[in-house]
Amino acid sequence: MVSSKETTPAEYLASLPPERREVIAALRTLILKRLPKGYVESMNWGMLSYEIPLSRYPDTYNGQPLAYVCLAAQKNNFALYLGTSYSDPEIMEQVKEAFKASGKKMDAGKSCIRFKCLEDLPLDAIGDAIAATPVNRLVALAKAAHQKQA
Repeated sequence: MVSSKETTPAEYLASLPPERREVIAALRTLILKRLPKGYVESMNWGMLSYEIPLSRYPDTYNGQPLAYVCLAAQKNNFALYLGTSYSDPEIMEQVKEAFKASGKKMDAGKSCIRFKCLEDLPLDAIGDAIAATPVNRLVALAKAAHQKQA
């Protein structure tokens, strides 16, 4: 994974070569358009991160804000991380079905979708997945997972 040392989203975008910046900027626009209220955009883990601030939910397992969606330009591809796929697998199933229905090949890990260009993604389904989990729902899922581990 290529991790950026930039500290703001604007710096991150400016640091990318123009053709990579174009892809990240387009997906960033989709994320910001569909992101439920209460999440904030920041730079975390060397990539764009859309997360719940610690002031809203401080009881995270690693002391970091609770990530919801992350986006990065990697060395050989781009990566979109959908954090709710861990706690709400139905959302990732819907994304998988959208890939299948569109005839696109999904290259994914547990929460990461890797892609080479925007055309590789079923953007409507990605937008729906991003819009699917309000902050209160993600906090409830995180609390339930935390209690289960305790």
